[in-house]
Amino acid sequence: MVKKVLLLGGSGFVGTYIANRLSQRGIAVTIPTRRRERAKALIMQPGVEVVEANIHCPDALLDLVRGQDAVINLVGILHSRDVKLPYSRDFAEAHVELPKKVVAACKAAGVRRLVHMSALHAAPKGPSEYLCSKGDGEAVVRAAQGELDVTVFRPSVIFGLGDSFLNTFASVLKKAPFFPLGFGHARFQPVWAADVADAFVDSLDDVDTYSQAYDLVGPKVYTLRELVDYAKELTGSTAKVVALSEGWAYLQAGLMWLAPNPLMSPDNLRSMQVDSVAGPDSRTPAGWQPTALEAVAPSYIALNTPKGKLDSFRFRAGR
Repeated sequence: MVKKVLLLGGSGFVGTYIANRLSQRGIAVTIPTRRRERAKALIMQPGVEVVEANIHCPDALLDLVRGQDAVINLVGILHSRDVKLPYSRDFAEAHVELPKKVVAACKAAGVRRLVHMSALHAAPKGPSEYLCSKGDGEAVVRAAQGELDVTVFRPSVIFGLGDSFLNTFASVLKKAPFFPLGFGHARFQPVWAADVADAFVDSLDDVDTYSQAYDLVGPKVYTLRELVDYAKELTGSTAKVVALSEGWAYLQAGLMWLAPNPLMSPDNLRSMQVDSVAGPDSRTPAGWQPTALEAVAPSYIALNTPKGKLDSFRFRAGR
């Protein structure tokens, strides 16, 4: 039985949800981070230890893996400052080289259980640096099956309190008189972060999930335009949504990419060339019953409501 977990990427959006779930189940969690101050909220949770470490250093990573029952790897990036085919150094380090180091550390430390986050439709020959590097990283992890007990999850876009998806739309719509939107036809099957967390944690002791890969998707497909319109409705915004041609969309994304914390990049648009929805061969975990977007989003997008504020407090308290 898994009693101790090393959670890589645990201080991020999805990692916070998974750390909450692990803590609630009495599982000890170690979360490495470059800056411990950034994970203050997690430190308050029972059984959660936050340590400063460079997980890209093989020796440091091996020290972290030793003594654990399982490793969960959530590390991922959406943007890179460089552009290189098939993908830049940033994508390579986060999505390919780190999984190689994690697999090596697990083997060296004798820790067999590894649960890895990939991405829906990740593929070595994907249309974007993100999907391509995620695909290569997934291949690295799956190649270790047999020596390790591996499970891979491939979520669509993830929503929930603290996301950079609906929250981003809502933030812009509240402030701007108009909202330029490219690739409004792109399709997504958004999945709630809490459902993703449950899938990861439930799999830890489930031998039926060993050597398996699962797609994590919500119950409904939306176009990007429909999601922006929904965020507009929730915020009560009067902003005009302006559809952009593909050329203007890439120009807009290129300009955003130059910002210190970009909201969009040309590579993000290339990822949208593949609809982030379940395909005919998709497999989901046994008993998968995802929560509808409409059942959750109003509580955290409309934070000016009493329920929205309460949910915000509960999230930050790990409840």
